[in-house]
Amino acid sequence: MKVPRPWTTGVSAIAALATVAAVLVTLNAVPAPKRVADPISSVPAVHSDEFRRLQSALLGSAATPGNRVDILENGEEIYAAKLEAIAQASESITFETFEFWGEEVGGAFAQALADAAERGVAVHAIFDYVGSIQADREKFRQMEEAGVEVVRWREPSWYQLSRFNSRTHRKLLVVDGEVGFTGGANVADAWQGSPETGGYRDLHYRLEGPVVAELQSAFMLNWLNATRQLLYTPRYFPPLEARGELDAKVVNSSPREGKHRIRMMLLLAMAGAREHVRLATPYFYPDEMIMEALLDARERGVDVDLLLPAEAHYSTAFREASRNRWGPLLEAGVRIHEYQPTKYHAKLYLIDDHWVSIGSANLDNRSFRLNDETNLILMDSALATALAERFDGDLEHAKAYELEAWETRSLPRRLLGWLTMSIGWHL
Repeated sequence: MKVPRPWTTGVSAIAALATVAAVLVTLNAVPAPKRVADPISSVPAVHSDEFRRLQSALLGSAATPGNRVDILENGEEIYAAKLEAIAQASESITFETFEFWGEEVGGAFAQALADAAERGVAVHAIFDYVGSIQADREKFRQMEEAGVEVVRWREPSWYQLSRFNSRTHRKLLVVDGEVGFTGGANVADAWQGSPETGGYRDLHYRLEGPVVAELQSAFMLNWLNATRQLLYTPRYFPPLEARGELDAKVVNSSPREGKHRIRMMLLLAMAGAREHVRLATPYFYPDEMIMEALLDARERGVDVDLLLPAEAHYSTAFREASRNRWGPLLEAGVRIHEYQPTKYHAKLYLIDDHWVSIGSANLDNRSFRLNDETNLILMDSALATALAERFDGDLEHAKAYELEAWETRSLPRRLLGWLTMSIGWHL
């Protein structure tokens, strides 16, 4: 038998100790997640002052008054409003998106941002690497040559492989620090036009007032993280006067902060529901706490409606993993609707026709724990009613998914769903 050499044994022991030390350092250096793990109950109604105070305390700050929100529907309205704002910029543009591609839409935005930089506007743009991988490289060269500062978020590198799965899913545009945009729409040809012409169904929002500074701050968090450059002068943060009557609050969520704030926001709001919960999302993969919150709402007599894409507009594997979890919801009386005309991509969360959340976050684990997301909270009955009308209008083009269909789905579909659920934390 071959006897190990003493020096090889020593090297092996040192390597083992170094590995253990590295693991311990990593575990102690990375903050532990502070996600909610216990059910939330006995929450004041969302329309009450008590709820407003509780929400402000738990999410870190109070809503900012004096804001205006304009609702934009589908690509034809969304892109026209954004391109007009970019064309009118005189000081600065900050832009962050997940998907960016296409000759028509991607090309129009690349040209608009390049034109703005050439006329002396400070333009900073963050494009998620995965979401923009389809884009023509010439578009990035065009912008950079014009003076646009471009970041490809989380471009693959050997020393950051562990972070590659965490993307920026935010959809932010701030012009001159005075006008902001956010919502569900990316910047890509699939959103072009309207559902009637094959474009995705989506909602986006144009904002004016003090809350725009909070949207700007959300962009600055990732810009600082990517470039170590802090943008803080008045061209990015000018004095902002009231532009409307709405109170608004920005809620950011990032895997780096570990608190999963948007998930906490939704759990709190659903616990405060008394009449009706309306949730619209293109990706629905609820964790156990979200499931419990929906079921608890039904036990309290609250109506619950979920609006999702139809089967033809879903990843089959993702849909089956999601659908495997629908049984308890359907049995409890949760109404699930599947939008038929085209891909449904809006992210809209409405509670009791008073509490509204809009922004980039889906109802899935990627948005809650892996991606950088930005949502807004608005507590206003008139705005909530206007958005509820759009939600209900979309229901007219949706098909109800019944408990019988869930109970009779095929064995291969169930197995595909269970297989996909094995990676549920990444869905």
